[in-house]
Amino acid sequence: MLIYLVRRLFLAVVTVWAVTVISFAIILLPPGDFVTAYIAQLQTMGTIVSQAEAEALRIEYGLDKSVAVQYYKWVSRILNGDFGLAMEYRRPVLEVIGDRLALTAALTFTSIMFTWILAIPIGIYSAIRQYSLGDYFFTFVGFLGLALPNFLLALVVLYIGFVFFDANVGGLFSPEFAGEPYTWAKIMDLLNHLWLPSIILAVAGTAQLIRVLRANLLDELRKPYVVTARAKGLAAWRIIMKYPLRVALNPLVSTIGYLLPLIVSGSIIISVVMSLPTVGPLLLKALLAQDMFLAGTIILLIGVMTVIGTFISDLLLAWIDPRIKLETT
Repeated sequence: MLIYLVRRLFLAVVTVWAVTVISFAIILLPPGDFVTAYIAQLQTMGTIVSQAEAEALRIEYGLDKSVAVQYYKWVSRILNGDFGLAMEYRRPVLEVIGDRLALTAALTFTSIMFTWILAIPIGIYSAIRQYSLGDYFFTFVGFLGLALPNFLLALVVLYIGFVFFDANVGGLFSPEFAGEPYTWAKIMDLLNHLWLPSIILAVAGTAQLIRVLRANLLDELRKPYVVTARAKGLAAWRIIMKYPLRVALNPLVSTIGYLLPLIVSGSIIISVVMSLPTVGPLLLKALLAQDMFLAGTIILLIGVMTVIGTFISDLLLAWIDPRIKLETT
């Protein structure tokens, strides 16, 4: 196990380095740079920027250097805990991300909890009571959840809230708390707003996990070791919880690898639709403005969370499934 952990940690470091290279390269792919996008934005408002002013801005942000030098300086800063300056905001990247990252993590964690709390018991019930009325009902709801895009559900919820309740259910804070320092009242206001977007985010994931868990559990319940356990008179709940459920949970545990990155990015489309102050819209805006330090940092964090999530998934899979063996060769 120790050799396995060391090997995975080494691969994780190499993967993170590859993410920095790829993310930096992707950000630089579009023609021009931040100054080009900034000048185009100013020109749409009637402001003319001279060539000398543009060159001065490039020198100020270090965009006059070669790509290799820019990448080296960025990575060197990261190793020292400095992710650079968000050009559009003229503030350090970590300050810009700050609160948004915490809110994104809270929203995503809550939606993941909703997903697992709902999906696991419903999936178990649907497998045990196959072809029952409840199974048909949850199957219908599951297919409906998979077919209905989350952003469309968000639009429907916003419409219902506005038309029937004369209330704006978007955002994570009431207007009087937006931009204010955190107090107990603001935290309670956040909790009051957090559950609705969390449920919207959880709908599709819950529907998918129900179908996956049901199918896997049904497959396990038909295997000879379960039939033998039943023939020996073992309690039904003990048969299910001992091995079949643990094996059926494999796909759910393996999804941690792509659930953790959502803690950083969240759902960009839903965040835009519901005006949520999360990292997703910030990433979209940074990419459009070609703010390479801000966009690169967010993409790097997403890559790091993917590596960590995959690492945790592998360890949990080795723990819950006795059939998985770690080879040292």
